[in-house]
Amino acid sequence: MAAPLPGRCGFFVEKKKRFCKMIVGKGKVFCGEHATMEEGSSRRIVCPLDPKHTVSEDKLDKHLKRCNSRDKPKPVYYVENINSGSADGDETLQQVSLSEYSRTHLESLLDKLKTAVTGLQCDVEDSTLSHPVLQEELSDPNNGDSAQKHLKQQSSILGHLEALELLRRGRCFVEFGAGRGKLSHWIHEALKTRGHLKTCSDLQLLLVERCSTRFKVDGKHQDAGVQFERLQVDIQHLDLSKVPLIRQKKLPLVGVGKHLCGAATDLALRCLLETPRPKEEMEPARKRLKTSESAVPESTDDLESAVSAALPERGSGPGPVLGLALALCCHHRCEWRHYVGQQFFLQRGLGAAEFSAFCRMSSWATCGLRPTGQDRPPLDPTNRRGDDDEHEPAEDTDAVKGFLSAGERQQVGRLCKRLIDGGRLHFLKTKGLDSKLSAYISSQVTLENVLLTAVPSSSS
Repeated sequence: MAAPLPGRCGFFVEKKKRFCKMIVGKGKVFCGEHATMEEGSSRRIVCPLDPKHTVSEDKLDKHLKRCNSRDKPKPVYYVENINSGSADGDETLQQVSLSEYSRTHLESLLDKLKTAVTGLQCDVEDSTLSHPVLQEELSDPNNGDSAQKHLKQQSSILGHLEALELLRRGRCFVEFGAGRGKLSHWIHEALKTRGHLKTCSDLQLLLVERCSTRFKVDGKHQDAGVQFERLQVDIQHLDLSKVPLIRQKKLPLVGVGKHLCGAATDLALRCLLETPRPKEEMEPARKRLKTSESAVPESTDDLESAVSAALPERGSGPGPVLGLALALCCHHRCEWRHYVGQQFFLQRGLGAAEFSAFCRMSSWATCGLRPTGQDRPPLDPTNRRGDDDEHEPAEDTDAVKGFLSAGERQQVGRLCKRLIDGGRLHFLKTKGLDSKLSAYISSQVTLENVLLTAVPSSSS
């Protein structure tokens, strides 16, 4: 290329043997990154807030005031580490790779694991459900394999919400790790199809996601007459009692999530069930319905409306938690500080060090170590991970290969997952909820196919 393209930068990139293709400003020869080539131009320096871009030295002060990486005012619902849990014992814990463990240490850990899971009541039952609202979309031949995989999971999660009688109006659905917000979208569509949406106060959808996300579905619901709001905040710092949308009507909460990686599940459980509530914000006692003064409601919707009308004026803060449905994922990314089952582990003579090791071993259940020799089965490279491609691979250790086959490693990984989930079930029980684990979708769709559901127990 003898000359740059019209309207493009005049800087020749030696490494690529071509001119820079960036568009230049009017009357300029070089783009912003190569503006230093202009005569009399100021020197460009690395932005102190984000080293991924540069800025003119003489315009630094102006740039720092509008740089996208600058510290922004924290929202009212941001409370530093409110859902983190206690840091006791976690600060001094050294992260040790499995490759650094001796065979004797690994055998000792396996013995502790087998003892801990003995008699553990956290079996996973097969329960693949579906919801009719997604049937048309599932039948669309234009969907690719990835889209079909997510639709099947969303359909089953909605089916479980329906079976638990959580998919109703008059509540606020909080989707943790919302991403594009597809799960909330289908919850809205399911209720709209059944005619459950009568007024904008009937339903609130709150999407929680720490990262900025492209192709969000939020825009489709701006004019739907439903309160649909997204919070860009880490679950670790989210105080639900201070979210304006929740404070408005204080509707009962239902927590949902599709593939909450590792510690995000524990943070979500803490966020839902351990949010501090000042005494002045506690919910007043509910009034009893006087059935003698009114006729018996003809439908479930009428009953819910009657109950809502009988409630006294509500204060601020979140309403009660009616239940949750969280698809679990990436146990190897759990952290002791955030883990809700610490007491469960301590009761079994286990601590932070064992928890860290079991978390690492749990990856063998899904990612798997590469089998060697005759125990190498054919692998599907597209289906070794959970929901995303961001999950970390399992650790490859010669010490483990020496005495565990691929099948045995996979079984150990499953036991580690069940033990970690057993602590979560124990935590939910202490909060007055009946909970269980279900294989909500086939392992052919995703190996991370376990759904944690919970509703208040009858005794509570």
